[in-house]
Amino acid sequence: MDWLVISAAWTIFFAALVAHNNQIQKNHFRKDWQKRVRVHFDQPGRKHRRRENRIAKAAAVAPRPVDKLRPVVRCPTVKYNRRVRAGRGFTLAELKEAGIPKKLAPTVGISVDHRRTNYSKESLVANVARLKDYKARLILFPRKSGQFKKLDSSAEDVKAVKASLAEGKREGIATRVQATFPIDNLAAGNAISEVARDSMPKGEEAAYRRLRDARAEARHRGQREKRAKAKAEEESAAKK
Repeated sequence: MDWLVISAAWTIFFAALVAHNNQIQKNHFRKDWQKRVRVHFDQPGRKHRRRENRIAKAAAVAPRPVDKLRPVVRCPTVKYNRRVRAGRGFTLAELKEAGIPKKLAPTVGISVDHRRTNYSKESLVANVARLKDYKARLILFPRKSGQFKKLDSSAEDVKAVKASLAEGKREGIATRVQATFPIDNLAAGNAISEVARDSMPKGEEAAYRRLRDARAEARHRGQREKRAKAKAEEESAAKK
């Protein structure tokens, strides 16, 4: 009788655990689906509104370009670092090397990122050349008409641009910096090239061997110094 009572208790316990089939439904949209469904019937209208906003922005900042100059940076992680893309902003070291004050750069269409750091000479040289090219093409109007300062363009250049704009001509005036200074990735065939031994600089023929020797020297330096010191002590003790 006791066994039957215990069995009945376990039966009730398991029945409480498995009260339902616990099946996860695949589609929950059957109930009040009208509240959850999302449609995009406003796509044509949004497209038209974005285009009108772009035109209004270009007219408001004209003859200034609508975007800013961005640096060339490597994509993160080993998987993508063979590619380059536009970065957030130029480093302070790049601006200093190009001769552009860090406070002036944002006002003349150059993006600045004070957190970024140059880890290679290659990226520094490439971005400095990009800044100098931009600076050479830049026509900077004076803040007050007729009052030209040190970094402003010459009066002749400003007068020529104003005359072109008054006539409605925009030939030679960039409206988008990205189109004037594009960032292109080399094709796989052009990005990889074989270096011949004859084309290497003098003294670099055995570069791999010298690197291995330098690593071995650094790795065994402590043992070799200890061995030389013990040998010197033995020789000094033998002389006594």
